Amino acid sequence: ERFAGLTGRHYGLFDYAGAPDAERVIVIMGSGAQTVEETAEHLNRAGQKVGVLKVRLFRPLDTRALVDALPRTVRSIAVLDRSKEPGAAGEALYTDTVTALYEHASRTGLTPQVIGGRYGLSSKEFTPAMAKAVYDELSKSRPKNHFTVGINDDVSGSSLDYDREYHLEPERQTRAVFWGLGSDGTVGANKNTIKIIGEMTDLHAQGYFVYDSKKSGSITISHLRFGDRPIRSPYLIQSAGFIAVHQFGLIERYPVLDTAADGAVLLLNSPVGAGEVWGRLPADTQRQILHKKIRFYVVDGYGIAKKLGIGGRINTIMQTAFFVLSGILPKDQAVEAIKKSIRKTYGKRGEAVVLKNLEAVDGALQSIVEVLVPQEAPGRRKLLAEVSERAPEFVRQVTAEMMFGRGDELPVSALP
Repeated sequence: ERFAGLTGRHYGLFDYAGAPDAERVIVIMGSGAQTVEETAEHLNRAGQKVGVLKVRLFRPLDTRALVDALPRTVRSIAVLDRSKEPGAAGEALYTDTVTALYEHASRTGLTPQVIGGRYGLSSKEFTPAMAKAVYDELSKSRPKNHFTVGINDDVSGSSLDYDREYHLEPERQTRAVFWGLGSDGTVGANKNTIKIIGEMTDLHAQGYFVYDSKKSGSITISHLRFGDRPIRSPYLIQSAGFIAVHQFGLIERYPVLDTAADGAVLLLNSPVGAGEVWGRLPADTQRQILHKKIRFYVVDGYGIAKKLGIGGRINTIMQTAFFVLSGILPKDQAVEAIKKSIRKTYGKRGEAVVLKNLEAVDGALQSIVEVLVPQEAPGRRKLLAEVSERAPEFVRQVTAEMMFGRGDELPVSALP
């Protein structure tokens, strides 16, 4: 209560959200609770009666407070744990919830069916599609207990199927995904973009950055959201209106447009001009550009950087191009904000460094070119293979998939 008075943020021991007369409820704690709440709101607007109980204090567990926070109409409960307890009757939050309901059943009359499941292990994503799959399972007369969601468990058959096309990305929200390499300035530029938009506008901002511990030289993928409402999506972007590829080699090797929405903008840092770049793209990428009606732009970031003598740091150039093409701020206001940020960031390095980066902004503004996409059948160029066709079967089917960024898609049976 004192914390709420100081910050305006109030947390109960257990916070319930959803329909007051919900029949199906998910019990969960941690960031996944936001995803479930977002999903529950969407399902309730469609006429369903679902809710979520967010656990704020796990142990010591106040069993009375837990049970009293549930709606009296609940008929089935799914408890989600982000842990695995081999040999136990169930995971920790599941067993505690079952015990709490049993101990207070004579007082409350609540005897709902309770199932437990695991999610998010091994850093797997937890999305609204997965939360919906849990609610759908609760609708069944005999729902699966001790399930998993988010993996393809084709060995024990414990996993729930979910609709990968189901997402809740709001329309009034800018969503952008940036592909880069560690140390090329992409991540730093995007963090700077979040600061600029968060401080200069009334928009809410969020950033998720995906890269491994060997960051320098390895792939980095930045997921940025901006919107006029609080952002309650603690998962990676599934449908982006803006895709930026800061290294040309990445578009030749990875399916960078898989998360692109229809009508999205693609920005490519390309040493090849707008008239030649189409022929350099893999056929699958060309097909996606045509099918999704993607607007395609190129800028020669490294060419500009080399001309200005700033080495391989293309962050200022690509950041400028993002602001111009995304329209998240008026062009003049965006350029002014970037230049102000440059003076603050590079001021300690001397006026010469500041001036070169200011020139990079102007160079980017003059060098963004739209590619006229030909309405013709895609070519035959394929994405570059990660490993040789002569590699052992395990390397081709498992190791290569991990190198390609699709390790999370592997079924359990693929692993020894």
